[in-house]
Amino acid sequence: MSQTGKHDTATVIAENAAKDPKDRVLIFDTTLRDGEQSPGAAMTLEDKLRVAEVLDEMGVDIIEAGFPISSNGDFEAVCEIAKLVKNSVVCGLSRSSFADIDRAGEAVKFAKYPRIHTFISTSPVHRKWKLQMDAEQVIDAVGASVSRARNYTDNVEWSAEDATRTEWDVLFRCCELAIKQGATTINIPDTVGYSVPEEYYALIKRLREEVPGGDKVVWSTHCHNDLGMAVANSLAGVRAGARQIECTINGLGERAGNAALEEIVMALKVRGDILPYWTEVDSTKFVRASKLVAAVSAFPVQYNKAVVGRNAFAHESGIHQDGMLKNIETYEIMRPESVGLSKSTLSLGKLSGRAAFRDKLKQLGYELGDNAFQDAFRRFKDLADKKKLVFDEDIEALVDQEVATQYDRIKLVGLSVAAGLGVAPKATLALEIDGQRHEHETVGDGPVDAIFKCIKALVPHEARLPLYQVSAVTEGTDAQAEVMVRLEENGKEVTGRGADTDTMVASARAYVAALNKLMMKRLRGPHAQAMTG
Repeated sequence: MSQTGKHDTATVIAENAAKDPKDRVLIFDTTLRDGEQSPGAAMTLEDKLRVAEVLDEMGVDIIEAGFPISSNGDFEAVCEIAKLVKNSVVCGLSRSSFADIDRAGEAVKFAKYPRIHTFISTSPVHRKWKLQMDAEQVIDAVGASVSRARNYTDNVEWSAEDATRTEWDVLFRCCELAIKQGATTINIPDTVGYSVPEEYYALIKRLREEVPGGDKVVWSTHCHNDLGMAVANSLAGVRAGARQIECTINGLGERAGNAALEEIVMALKVRGDILPYWTEVDSTKFVRASKLVAAVSAFPVQYNKAVVGRNAFAHESGIHQDGMLKNIETYEIMRPESVGLSKSTLSLGKLSGRAAFRDKLKQLGYELGDNAFQDAFRRFKDLADKKKLVFDEDIEALVDQEVATQYDRIKLVGLSVAAGLGVAPKATLALEIDGQRHEHETVGDGPVDAIFKCIKALVPHEARLPLYQVSAVTEGTDAQAEVMVRLEENGKEVTGRGADTDTMVASARAYVAALNKLMMKRLRGPHAQAMTG
């Protein structure tokens, strides 16, 4: 793939060549493992490969590709990512059991730079209720697990799950033994987002200074955002001497999520005056990575999300706009181009050609293969025929949907709806299922109900619909509608999104997208529980 933005990863590395190596922070991305644990965020193998490729191009140091023993699908994903990635370390997660470690070792053996990341819970509450083990049993398991992992690779990371709620003497002994057995990275997760920066700083500093061998390993942070302090805690850990941060694109992760990769890197770039640390991550790929992860996970990025949110560089207040016109530094501490964001507001029209459309996609941070590009261009032309003005946000919604549905087994190929005052709502719908066209017609309590009944008739299921949400992508009566649908079946939740100028079509697209994810979850089977953060 070609580079996007003014600077590429090679330029970033060259610019960092003269910087002090001891101040370099390794970026450990766990979007494909911890991020996928978000309810409804399951990704297909193809999705994971595309995300891994972007992370590798971006200059991420370590990619945690998955939890190999959790399912055959996860094992296959880690294997394929290991074969694909050219520059990054590829990591597989395992619990302390030998079966877990052996499975992870088998999966990452294909990587140019393999790592095994093994963990065990250490806090009193986890020991009692999750493991039913006492402290001595946990400490013994630490030594045995690290030793076992070293049979596969000399790059072994050990994590103390719920470290920030663990007694000092237990945590000290676990870290000491992990180092003695050959772990090269020691991770101190704030698993439930409980710490505050001063507290986390003190913990990392004390461990580095007092644990024997602490000066010979890389200390790592893995902070969750339950109290909104994941990034602050991670940076506090770096100030205390940690030189690896575990994070995810868009802060994706279970519960309130993880520390956001893009926020961490930009904080180090913008506030180098008080945070004199650096990474080799190419920030101009952030928008592209953010959009890809949002599309494949069906987790939209909140509008006011730092760095990559739709409003991160938007100014509506008259006072702010006046200041921006006089000097952009009045209200912007970083340039939109530095994260791969286009400054343009209005997009293309119905007379625009392929070259202009491809250039616009690059400006917005997208790189599509030939088939995906042709499909996106066709849908753009259809949209341009319906709308007087096509905004960047319209193109983003269109392409996100194209990316997310590229490998779906179920595709919406036809829909007509009849509804009105005194008319029984009726829908006629056609789906392509595994390449075969199927049609159904039915009535419902409303047009959306009729559409969903048609889909359920063609793809029988017992999933419950806990959420149906409609929002406008842009303003105006010709705005695209963006619909979100959440389905729940046997404890599994999935979310689908659809966009179209016709709200009924958008609704059908969203429901079909959720069904595709649900079918994929059925194939994968239940996940083994794996939570290091």
